[in-house]
Amino acid sequence: MPEPDTVDTVACVGAGVIGGGWVAHFLARGFDVRAWDPAPDAAAKLTRLVDAAWPALTALGLAEGASRDRLTVTGTLAEAVEGAGFVQESAPEDLALKQKLLADIDAVTPAGIVIASSTSGYGMTEMQVAARTPERLVVGHPFNPPYLIPLVEVVGGKLTAPWAVERAGAFYRHVGKTVLTMAREVPGFVANRLQEALWREALHMVDAGEATVEQIDVAITDGPGLRWPVQGPMLTFHLAGGEGGMAHMLDHFGPSLKSPWTRLDAPELTTGLRDAVVQGCDEEAGDRTIADLVAERDRAIIAIQRAVGEARRG
Repeated sequence: MPEPDTVDTVACVGAGVIGGGWVAHFLARGFDVRAWDPAPDAAAKLTRLVDAAWPALTALGLAEGASRDRLTVTGTLAEAVEGAGFVQESAPEDLALKQKLLADIDAVTPAGIVIASSTSGYGMTEMQVAARTPERLVVGHPFNPPYLIPLVEVVGGKLTAPWAVERAGAFYRHVGKTVLTMAREVPGFVANRLQEALWREALHMVDAGEATVEQIDVAITDGPGLRWPVQGPMLTFHLAGGEGGMAHMLDHFGPSLKSPWTRLDAPELTTGLRDAVVQGCDEEAGDRTIADLVAERDRAIIAIQRAVGEARRG
């Protein structure tokens, strides 16, 4: 693989929300982006996604040469990967589809180019089985929206070569990402596991009538969520122990770990629970459209990132 600072073209396969977010991010970093998706409306969909992201990216600061005009939607997969120094796949979460698509990408991508998958649930070991050169396949798991949230979790499969993981991490850092390189495959990765624990608890509380959708969101946005952009849950609890730190925290509050609070098993997603969650979201959103909520979220994330950056700089 070429050195990260010599790459000028990125191939993006998949034009959904995640794929479009990657396209917007790479364009904003000054790359030529060649994209392919089998859907007949792929070009129109990508244009809408990039246009929606561009105000936030402009506010963050565009790299020299960044332009939406540097996007090319190709007619074939082979055309998309031609001349690319890095490939980002973002197809739907369907294992058979991922296996075939990664094999197809591998077959037409020049040797030595890393191919990364945006999967949020599958391990690379189970996805790389049909590829001819599986050693260059890695997971590059982003968070929505990829053009704003810096974290990317990188991990290889059993057939992945160490150099591919290293090069993928180096490239993501070059394009402004925070890279969490995992030593081994873990089901659900790291951040998703943490998200899912919170998500399950929220669904249980809605299902039991213990809290509304809006109460759950406010509990996070006006509670622990304010601490997490600065220090994650582990350092947050370290501080909760006072001068004794985490040691005091565990010794003092350790017995409460066995309190019957949590319901980590996923609740049955009944029609009633599904409808209650959907209705709660509709009520909380009010007159705000999806586009309104995206713009609001993007403005807030930028403001938080700037504020936290300034605080860390002292």
